[in-house]
Amino acid sequence: MNIFQDIVTRFSQTVTAYAGDTVLMQAMVSAAANVIVADGEVAGDEFDTALAGIQANPIVEKGYDRLMLESELYDGIARARTRAGRAENLRRVAGLHERDEAERNATFLVAADVADLDGISPLEATALDEIAVALGVDKAALLGASPVKRPLV
Repeated sequence: MNIFQDIVTRFSQTVTAYAGDTVLMQAMVSAAANVIVADGEVAGDEFDTALAGIQANPIVEKGYDRLMLESELYDGIARARTRAGRAENLRRVAGLHERDEAERNATFLVAADVADLDGISPLEATALDEIAVALGVDKAALLGASPVKRPLV
């Protein structure tokens, strides 16, 4: 029975990848946007890092082209400029709370990579805390396991 379940799961993931997983894409975009805006500056390097991280996910990469992801990320950044928008972004991130751990971890790590371009600032650390809670992931373990340039301050 395990082999059959594995086949069904893989088929389901393949269909989802080609149809586009909006919840996963929105969560990744929203998490990255909250970190990008956390320090008050929107740097081009942060934007590019976010896009690269989001596109690295095979499900998102198959379902969305770069132009669509850029547009969604711009929308997420625009939302993140206000408290209500950041809360909306966190709601979108929390949409993954019941999903597979790998998807939740990948979403957090996209945000962590954006935060760590110049080292994780205290404002970015706070944003990462909020994202970790929304996703239900262990922030310290993920940052310890990922190749961040500088430890969290």
